[in-house]
Amino acid sequence: MGKAAAHGTLPAMTRVLVVEDDAAIGRLIRRSLSDAGNAVALAADGATGLALALSEQPDVVLLDLGLPDLDGRQVLRMLRAVSGVPVIVITAQDDDRTVVDALDAGADDYLVKPFGGEQLAARIRAVLRRTQPATAAAGTRVGELEIDPAARRVTLAGAPIELSRKEFDLLWLLASRAGEVVTKRELLAEVWGLPLGGGDRTVDVHVSWLRRKLGETAAAPRYLETVRGVGLRLVAPSGDA
Repeated sequence: MGKAAAHGTLPAMTRVLVVEDDAAIGRLIRRSLSDAGNAVALAADGATGLALALSEQPDVVLLDLGLPDLDGRQVLRMLRAVSGVPVIVITAQDDDRTVVDALDAGADDYLVKPFGGEQLAARIRAVLRRTQPATAAAGTRVGELEIDPAARRVTLAGAPIELSRKEFDLLWLLASRAGEVVTKRELLAEVWGLPLGGGDRTVDVHVSWLRRKLGETAAAPRYLETVRGVGLRLVAPSGDA
């Protein structure tokens, strides 16, 4: 945290779990968010963090990667197995490999130390917007593909498709703009919270996984149409309703 951590405004009484082994940094984050009216719980290790994530049911988790008992990415994978809570990784490591690994493990965003309270609050707001769509959001149908954003359910020709959190977010973004080309930069910003670009491999890998579950390949696409040098769009296969 920066020395002058400005307070940002979050949705009323946001519940934040901070998993951070550096006591000084943990106190700074808690003070910054608590002074703005939020409920903040602290954990100094991964095991405690996992327990609190289940018992406290936070709205968002701030997770350090360098924990004393478990690797932060291991904690993230374990958390993802039992909870869909949004997770922002906070760490001093800013190399591309670490960023990609954390996002692929299930992180919703990535914040490099040191950072100020205003930037932290802005990242939390953005993650909550992306991961908590309005319950009234209507579903959509593209060909035989039906997507229900409220239930986070997808069916193809009536058969359910099991998608990971990021696969669903990727598909829903494309479905909400069906027929329109969405650039990789936009996908990274909206799905992975990387507005400055980078991480093309992450997009490519998730698109490949999504294609497989939709019964297609890059060489023989049905729903996911690549526009070379521009981006990707979701379309109904020829002959589908």
